[in-house]
Amino acid sequence: MAKAKRRKLFPCGHRGQGQVCHRCAQEAEARNEKQSEKAQWAATFREDVVDLTHLPKNVVIKARHIINGLQEQQDYRRYKGKRLRHNRFVISIPVTRHYRLLCRDHGSLVVPEAVISHEDYNVCKPGG
Repeated sequence: MAKAKRRKLFPCGHRGQGQVCHRCAQEAEARNEKQSEKAQWAATFREDVVDLTHLPKNVVIKARHIINGLQEQQDYRRYKGKRLRHNRFVISIPVTRHYRLLCRDHGSLVVPEAVISHEDYNVCKPGG
């Protein structure tokens, strides 16, 4: 008959066999991976033309897609953008249902200025 192995109590409070608590080691590795992914995501904001740090991830991805299209000289109407009535040089492009990309028309060039929530957009335009 085989002798039963003894389980020891690790300093973290878990029980097991071996030199280290594998459960805590896995959790620490997952934490480190998550932190490195966060750092990589934060590093991508340095290349943006417009400040997108305060926005949700899906909005950031879609806004970057639209901004890249505008930088490649694509027409803003392709993204359902419209000129504002009170200032025809300002163009509003819907990013999602709740966010808008405001751009300024400089003749042949459309320059992105800000991504704002729909509530802030309704407040900043006259007659809204």
